[in-house]
Amino acid sequence: MILPFASRFVRRTLVILGAVTALSSLRAQTAPAQVLDPVITTATRTPSAPQTLGTAVDFLSAADLARQQITSLSQALGGIAGAPHFASGARGGLSSLFLRGANSNQTLFLVDGLRFSDPNTDYQVFLGGACAGACDNLEVAHGPQSTLYGGEAVGGVVSLRAQRGSGAPAESVALEAGSFGTVQGALTAQGARGRSAYTFAAQGGHTDNQRANNAFDSANATLRLDRTVNERLDIGGTLRWFHGVYGDPGDRYTNDPDNEEQEDNVLVTAFADGEISDAWRTHVVLGGQDRRYVSTNPRAGGATQVTVVQNRRAVLDWQSTYTGIDRHRLVAGLTAEANHTRNTGFGDINEHQSLLAVIAQDEYSPVDNVYLTGGLRSDDFDTFGRATTGRATAAWLVANRSLKLRASYGTAFRSPSFLDLYGKSAFYVGNPNLKPERARGWDAGVDYYLPEKRGSLSATWFDTSYRDLINYDFSAFPGTVVNVDRAATRGLELSAQLAWTDLVTARVAYTYLEAENSTQHTRLLRRPRHGLTADFWHQFGGGFSLGVGASFVADRLDVDAATFATIKAEDYTVVRAYAEYKVTPSLAIKARIENLLDEKYEEVNGYPALGIGAFAGIEWKF
Repeated sequence: MILPFASRFVRRTLVILGAVTALSSLRAQTAPAQVLDPVITTATRTPSAPQTLGTAVDFLSAADLARQQITSLSQALGGIAGAPHFASGARGGLSSLFLRGANSNQTLFLVDGLRFSDPNTDYQVFLGGACAGACDNLEVAHGPQSTLYGGEAVGGVVSLRAQRGSGAPAESVALEAGSFGTVQGALTAQGARGRSAYTFAAQGGHTDNQRANNAFDSANATLRLDRTVNERLDIGGTLRWFHGVYGDPGDRYTNDPDNEEQEDNVLVTAFADGEISDAWRTHVVLGGQDRRYVSTNPRAGGATQVTVVQNRRAVLDWQSTYTGIDRHRLVAGLTAEANHTRNTGFGDINEHQSLLAVIAQDEYSPVDNVYLTGGLRSDDFDTFGRATTGRATAAWLVANRSLKLRASYGTAFRSPSFLDLYGKSAFYVGNPNLKPERARGWDAGVDYYLPEKRGSLSATWFDTSYRDLINYDFSAFPGTVVNVDRAATRGLELSAQLAWTDLVTARVAYTYLEAENSTQHTRLLRRPRHGLTADFWHQFGGGFSLGVGASFVADRLDVDAATFATIKAEDYTVVRAYAEYKVTPSLAIKARIENLLDEKYEEVNGYPALGIGAFAGIEWKF
């Protein structure tokens, strides 16, 4: 059975969640909420209405996150079905994402349209500490996506994208303080004037967290500029910067008193959108990334150990879209990339890699309400060779377009890292003959769109198999890695997004997951069988609104931080509440309580999560 586990979750949170819903039913009736459907780009690399997609996609706007008082990228992903993530510590600690049960290095992060992570460029520090800005939209495309985006897009793709400014110029300032010595602030500005548009967001702050040597200081900034040159050409650029300094005490058995991690991550793009003819459009992005991670570990009676990881990437991405053939939208493009990694730690890495990839895709609607896509991609690496992937999707709208039946099938790969290929130490040597990890997966689902755009209900069954997984070979000396393991993940994703009135919204997501190492016939670690999240929000009138969110995780395995034995990890329920009072249309007072039930739990064994915390702040729009 899938659902009996929910009884404890219900007992601890249903009263709180139901209170918001019950209170909303006492309000005077209002007109149904007119929720505008977003335009999704990640699922096809072209702007598409959600109803036409055969891919399972989640979308969170900046307005959604602001309403829930969510600023961290990690917390934003927590409300998405099939996207369990776990932090090794408090705010700022390393966080890993296991999208549809894929390994943490088998999900691709895209930021402003460019690859942000790869096997050599880690996203875990960024995910653990970065903010989702007031101009950011978040899209998650589930399932193998290498045909669209290349390597690492095995479990899916997480896309964070700064949006173009619009409307009259508007600015805001927000300040917040609360538990654990937390102080943070944000500044936003956006608007359009004539042919130019801009968005800017900056956030920063400090928290002590709860343990000794566990403070986190961070700063984030996002800038996007757009200019319409003429009726056929738009140009622009983005700049994104993340800076974090995290006191890392390690697990609760280690309690390191002075270890520190610092990361600076800068990503810059310049882009152009051109209309060559009425049926032919082209999009070009030129971008670069510079990441520097430093781990400093003083040792009593010895020299301080300092590890530096430097990742640099240059990317040219070109895409052309042609709609001159009836009922077809043809996409062709190429990606050229060069990257360099220097790692002074284990493996002593100082390597370069270049990539050239080509893609072709056809979006075809043979009859009204039927939408098909098919595509192929070839990635050619100068390190390990070529990888070719394919993908096909189908969507069929029935019942007066209120019900969508969909399915997808795709293949994907993960590249070997420089450490896998070329690393060297006294007890380890890389394997230059490695092949990429491979995966193939399918899913089938149904989406029901409520009348008058009041929301949607979705259900998806997925099944993915993995082969040539890279694993350590303990039989060799010095140790090395080989393509040996196989794995399989399958499960069910359920989600609901509801807007009963303009004043009441709800979002619920549930995932059932089976994840197994098919070679060793063991369950994969840190993949919970059951994950449930819910969020209810109500605007009561008079400027006051209240929301409650909850998450429940059950039935997972982990590694004991003291003995290194495989253990059954604890289940946990975490509840949060948030409220806002608009004193004037320009001034709002906000408050929230995280971990309302003061749950004692560890997302990763040995790393205690924060206890109950209260926070309050103000926001001024001008």
